[in-house]
Amino acid sequence: MSLLQLPEEQLLAREQVLSHAYTQWCAAGLKLDLTRGKPSPAQLDLSDALLGPLEGGHLAEDGTDARNYGGLDGLPEAKRLGAALLEVGSDEVLVGGNSSLELMYRVLFFSHFFGLRPDATPWREQGGVKFLCPVPGYDRHFSICQHLGIEMVPVALTGQGPDMAQVEALIGQDPSIKGIWCVPKYANPTGETYSDETVARIAALGRIAPKDFVVMWDNAYTVHDLHTPGDALANLMELARRLGTQTSIFITGSTSKITHAGAGISFLASAPANLARFRAHLGMSTIGPDKVNQLRHVRFLKDESTLRALMRQHAEILRPKFDRVLQRLEAALGGKEIASWTSPRGGYFISFNTLPGLASEVVGLCRAAGVALTPAGASFPYGRDPQDSNIRLAPSFPSLEEIDRSMEVFVLCVELATLRQRLASRA
Repeated sequence: MSLLQLPEEQLLAREQVLSHAYTQWCAAGLKLDLTRGKPSPAQLDLSDALLGPLEGGHLAEDGTDARNYGGLDGLPEAKRLGAALLEVGSDEVLVGGNSSLELMYRVLFFSHFFGLRPDATPWREQGGVKFLCPVPGYDRHFSICQHLGIEMVPVALTGQGPDMAQVEALIGQDPSIKGIWCVPKYANPTGETYSDETVARIAALGRIAPKDFVVMWDNAYTVHDLHTPGDALANLMELARRLGTQTSIFITGSTSKITHAGAGISFLASAPANLARFRAHLGMSTIGPDKVNQLRHVRFLKDESTLRALMRQHAEILRPKFDRVLQRLEAALGGKEIASWTSPRGGYFISFNTLPGLASEVVGLCRAAGVALTPAGASFPYGRDPQDSNIRLAPSFPSLEEIDRSMEVFVLCVELATLRQRLASRA
């Protein structure tokens, strides 16, 4: 039975019980954190052997001394690793430092201030430009746009990717729309994987969009399956090549949640002509990335089978944590019709929805009780969720014991905030 269908006297009694329990939690002095999708220490330990694989020498396969300057593209074997990870050709890959976010930022920065193609007018010289942002989405994508002064236009997610009818209509109506953000596999935070049809329609956007339109394909969780087999994702670059739209595609990924989060390597994939232009801009700010780190990653990860085996070890650590969160949600809130949540098959997040108008209240209640959550609205442009209902849960870093305590507080706060809202509406 829906909780909100109970008679008022029962709602009041339940609210009093929860308020008393909440007061006790506030006095308990908890300091728990579910804010970011960081790998846990146990996951980082899986790659500690990475610290020693250069004992075999510092020369790359083409004779490059990894300790020296140069190599904006990255080492050949590192490019092959990126090509395998992102399912593109080696000539379509540039290898960077530890942050794929930095590469995304640079793509938009160069497009905005210089133009990434020789015949492209910089976005800033075209008046106001806009970007399509599937929501809920990754807050750091939105921060890049906001930092550069690019207007963000929210588009709905359907469970199989962006609402492509909405995307295509917006692009057809407004030439100032210059791109779209995508997290296509185990999306942050919903966990959904784009359908084959969605990927095909995204590949075709370059046919209807302005010539300087970019698809920012952040494939951060391409091998981050929680279950076997994992979700299958269609190959965007292959589809784009067939359509002749490959110059609109920019794919990013990294090893940051594969090896050591703060000391991984990143990849940017695009058409070779795009990468040549990107390198020209990149060369103004760096003589080359950390090739020693690239070389040790290649020697540590070795091949696809080694990589897959490592990711299965990650899954063994992560899956119980996701299962515990989902079990707690279902046990406390299932059937009450006051919340909904996703059950992802991979990635790092669970997307939780309260009834409208309650997410900020729930986050505030949790914070006062010692449980830190990502701010309500963070998964929307400008930090504004029009429904004030979405909360991103990140189970990866805490221990199972910490998850148990965090979720006990969280579900209590969800129900308490819901009861108080309902009682206030009846007053």
